[in-house]
Amino acid sequence: MKIRYVLHNAYGTGGTIRSVVNQANALCAENDVEIASVYRSAEVPAFAIDPRVRLVPLTDLRGDGTRRSDPPGKKTRLANKTRRFRNRLPHRHDFRYRRWDPVVDATVVRYFWAAKDGVLVTTRPALNLLSAWCAPRRLVRVAQDHMNLDHYKAPLRAQILRAYPRLDVVTVLTEHDLETYGKALQGADVRLERIPNGIPPARVAPAVLENKVLIAAGRLEAQKGFDLLIEAFDLVADRHPDWQLWIFGAGSRRAKLAAQIEHLKRADSVRLKGTTQHLDKQLAAASAYVLSSRFEGLPMVLLEAMTVGLPAVAFDCPTGPAEIIEHGRNGLLVPPQDVRALADGMCRMIENPDERRALGAAALESSGRYSMSTVRLAWEKLFGELAGTR
Repeated sequence: MKIRYVLHNAYGTGGTIRSVVNQANALCAENDVEIASVYRSAEVPAFAIDPRVRLVPLTDLRGDGTRRSDPPGKKTRLANKTRRFRNRLPHRHDFRYRRWDPVVDATVVRYFWAAKDGVLVTTRPALNLLSAWCAPRRLVRVAQDHMNLDHYKAPLRAQILRAYPRLDVVTVLTEHDLETYGKALQGADVRLERIPNGIPPARVAPAVLENKVLIAAGRLEAQKGFDLLIEAFDLVADRHPDWQLWIFGAGSRRAKLAAQIEHLKRADSVRLKGTTQHLDKQLAAASAYVLSSRFEGLPMVLLEAMTVGLPAVAFDCPTGPAEIIEHGRNGLLVPPQDVRALADGMCRMIENPDERRALGAAALESSGRYSMSTVRLAWEKLFGELAGTR
């Protein structure tokens, strides 16, 4: 079977990219799999892609539409001037496609039409909308939602509800979002499926949970709530000055987070560690994972933490954590954006090593529900059923 995934930027480090790469790697043994990247932020991908998966950059542009070969501050691409104007197409409501770039839009649509058969999988709202309106019906058109419908602002949500019934199937990550889409698209002739993110087998031994380290990871953006985490850990460090917090990731808020750490005088205990190619090893070196997101889809790194037996303290944010964590059995859930509660949860992990080990063992056991082998079977079953309709 021919399966084509389309990503905004396959060369980045976000959870959607990691999830799609995991899917492609799992499916390529028995299928012809390709990943198309609309934009390209680096020379090589951040995540390891199986050699059997073709990686096709549709452009050699950065996400802002400039050439990667441009010197800093220079914009030599004439078509980039169109970004001065507001995009009038439906997908403009996705924040990554707010400005009009007709050359890129045409390139994506040409890629759709060059496909003669098989499955086309788009992976964020803007690409899903382009697929709904512009992709040929000879393809099986699958829209993946890696966030949640409630999160989207009203204009984007309206376009989603208008366009998604034109697709063959919409897949979501959580039972909550499956119910939400079901109500919003009630009566529409589109199939809805819930398939969670899948995690490959851990390459490291389970965490021993003895190091005085708490860990978090993700893009350094407002969504991930690292400002709230640093504020909470400031309270923890007053009680446990010998513990450290490691935060892995890159993003636009790094300078602000560094300034916050400096202001709190926690530079010795809170470390912004940047990106790593070996997050599994870093997770296994910690004693608990902390998720401080303001909102999520189904957090990949939380699942990765569980595969190495790392218990978690997490905000019960929309959506995902409550479907992964059973409070008091394989982790701890605290009220969303409650800094004091998050600090208390971290202290509970630190002060109760026996409970920490029990939660970690249960987390490792629970991670089997999200193993890539299980999730791969769900995708193969869905694609096979859909292909039979063509």
